Amino acid sequence: MNKRIPHALFALTTAVIVAAGCTPAPKENKIADPGTEVSGTVELWHFFTEREADAVAQVVKDFENSHPKIKVTIKAGQDDSKVTQAIGAGNGPDVGLSYSTDIVGKFCSSGAWVDLKQYIDRDKVDLSKLNATTRSYTEFQGKRCAMPFLADAYGMFYNKDLFAKAGLTGPPKTLDELTAYAKKLTVKNADGSLKTVGFLPLYDFYENAAAHLAPTVGAKWLTEDGKSAIGADPAWKTLLTWQKNLVDWYGYENLTKFRAGLGDEYSADNAFQKGQVAINIDAEYRLAFVKDQAPSLKYGVAPIPTSDAAKYGGGYVTGNILGISKNAKNPEAAWELIKYLTTDDQAVIKLAGLLKNIPTTTAAIADPGLQSDADFKTFIDIFSNPNSSTTPPSASGPAYQETFGQFLNNYQSGKVKDIDAGLADADKQINSVMTLGG
Repeated sequence: MNKRIPHALFALTTAVIVAAGCTPAPKENKIADPGTEVSGTVELWHFFTEREADAVAQVVKDFENSHPKIKVTIKAGQDDSKVTQAIGAGNGPDVGLSYSTDIVGKFCSSGAWVDLKQYIDRDKVDLSKLNATTRSYTEFQGKRCAMPFLADAYGMFYNKDLFAKAGLTGPPKTLDELTAYAKKLTVKNADGSLKTVGFLPLYDFYENAAAHLAPTVGAKWLTEDGKSAIGADPAWKTLLTWQKNLVDWYGYENLTKFRAGLGDEYSADNAFQKGQVAINIDAEYRLAFVKDQAPSLKYGVAPIPTSDAAKYGGGYVTGNILGISKNAKNPEAAWELIKYLTTDDQAVIKLAGLLKNIPTTTAAIADPGLQSDADFKTFIDIFSNPNSSTTPPSASGPAYQETFGQFLNNYQSGKVKDIDAGLADADKQINSVMTLGG
């Protein structure tokens, strides 16, 4: 799962994508000859709002200035379900900007987004200039229907004032240390209820998705033949056991009651920004939110703790993606816009600086201006670390993650008593959903 999107919306998106995937993929249209001047209007839909939407608009204006015969119409605040519904109805945008790499498999296999290979080959775009991980999550089964629009690297934010008060000097590096820190940082009210939580371990809290935590133990999602690997991979049992032990220490009911009183993740009342949670899993974009919403907060950033200290430094990597709708009215102009936003180093650097997202071209990643921000560099290092990983693409989109998420919610609440039997059953459920979804 990716940033800025309510968890409930993710399931809706999958259902819509499955429905859209029932329509046959269109035949690829013949593209223009090399060197043909492109003109006309192109419509871009994206999910950003407010400050972030203004940042996108700035860079799109730069594109228009360098391509004076192309006019871009922007429709902000459009989530994946709206984009997919529009494509299915035949009136989708020329360019869609998605928040989720997990839908690439569905978009590519269904033809909702067109194959970009013909444009890439014609314009001799060097894909090796893109970060390897972002190249991997923008194609599916040899079909590239997307290009990476910045990326996210997940790490750990910690409150320096609360750490100092608890006598802690640096961030935890292992899961066992995280448990110890969480307990030491937790403060209770006189009636025994939670006042400040060291680390809120519930899977459905903010960014605590299984996908974001899987790299902490090196857990594997799918087998080579596209089936669920969860039941057979002992790393998942390691992660679930660690998390459940911490949930039980707090008390599940205590945590759910505490969580109910916390603010929205992307509001100024974010629990970490308010000092209600001392350690929080989040991505680099939180840096901009803190600067905007809680400028006086004293915090540090670090990689997420791991079960194996030797693998410390990595994390979960994902990002936003751009594609051309199968019913785009001006696909040539759409490609020009996508090419500019994803391969022009200066455009990528400017976007990364404004949005505080990780750049995706190798030249932009090395930009001295972006590297000079120590906190931001921590996330660039996580992004570039060989121990970092992403979720594998599937023709059923994020269905396998959503199904596993339902199991995790039941497990952490105590409804699943036998973890081995539960994981085996989760395998069956995931495989069933993926078969139907694909």
